Amino acid sequence: MNELLEALTVLEKEKDISKDVLLDAIENSLIQACKSHFGRADNIKVFMNRETCEYSLYAEKEVVEAVEDPLMQISLEDARKLNPQNYLGDMAYVPVKSKDFGRISTQIAKNVILQKIREEERKVLFDQYYAMEKEVVTGIIQRTVGNNISVNIGKCDAILPENEQVRTEHFEPTQRIKVYILEVKATSKGPRIQVSRTHPELVKRLFEMQVAEVKDGTVEIKGIAREAGSRTKMAVWSNDPNVDAVGACVGMNGERVNAVVRELCGEKVDIINWNENPAILIENALNPAQVICVIADEEEKSAQVIVPDNQLSLAIGKVGQNARLAAKLTGYKIDIKSETEARECGLFDEIEGLNRDDEYIGYQDAEDASEVISGVDAFGEENDGAEPDFSEVQDMEEESMEAPEFTEE
Repeated sequence: MNELLEALTVLEKEKDISKDVLLDAIENSLIQACKSHFGRADNIKVFMNRETCEYSLYAEKEVVEAVEDPLMQISLEDARKLNPQNYLGDMAYVPVKSKDFGRISTQIAKNVILQKIREEERKVLFDQYYAMEKEVVTGIIQRTVGNNISVNIGKCDAILPENEQVRTEHFEPTQRIKVYILEVKATSKGPRIQVSRTHPELVKRLFEMQVAEVKDGTVEIKGIAREAGSRTKMAVWSNDPNVDAVGACVGMNGERVNAVVRELCGEKVDIINWNENPAILIENALNPAQVICVIADEEEKSAQVIVPDNQLSLAIGKVGQNARLAAKLTGYKIDIKSETEARECGLFDEIEGLNRDDEYIGYQDAEDASEVISGVDAFGEENDGAEPDFSEVQDMEEESMEAPEFTEE
């Protein structure tokens, strides 16, 4: 029995399966072997010492004068040989020798134990990876299965489906990558794990790994809008007035954000300051484009944005990407107009008539918006009622094709 105890101890350590579960499996296997050997096992009892793994099998039989069913009954004479205290009508415990079982019964007992071990192993793996759902893990590329990629994430392989892959990324076998665990399902063959490289939460988890302030809650990531493989916009907020949220995420000389960019294979990341005022948030989200004014309608979840003429293409971005990501991040439908277009359609006249309580206006309220129109340019510099002068604003239209990796507000 010492060998059995040692084997169970090894299994418990290697496969993380409880010894009690294994002992229950052994008891069940003995009962199944008895059922195979005798044809029934209704009256079979197993007594096992959980400390030493010593066990005994007994058949519970009724003491009778004339035996009609040998499997369930025993004569008084035979019962008293086992225990002199047995009388008619008592239940006698007759030892059963497992060594007498045939080859088939022994094989059944073995299969029951092995099946239980496999079931418990699958259950342990499922519980382990189910607890890691919605987290980021490091995986090793194994092989391509059709259009999917098999990624080893420890004790089992996960599937990176085609729709969760970034089109611009190409991996080689044995390459290490970070993946986001989307879903863990229990199947008859073990846990089925689906991972992603496109999910916005991947970016969030990577920043939690790189930025201590995000991990401890000092800096909070309020929202993420992502077009995987190309660009991500992330809004952050500091719960500590002494901590700069954007600066904490960028790090010294951009070390922190660049570490995330490397994990994302060069995907650009814009980091902006979150603000409860939707107009200011939209202004920040359109960065790096300069904004003259934002009129945000909270009920309609829509906003009109006025930008300098030479900033229109930058505000919209390549194939509309900058405006599209800003809309995803803020949850507002954004209509961007150049200064000339706004004057032609009379939008400036509408802004002058707005009250503070009517709309959310860029630069906090309607009064500030009217100052922009009446003679204060986008940088707050008075120009004596003249037209706003944006000559000092660099022409960044060409740079919209290659936006910076991060943006500090």
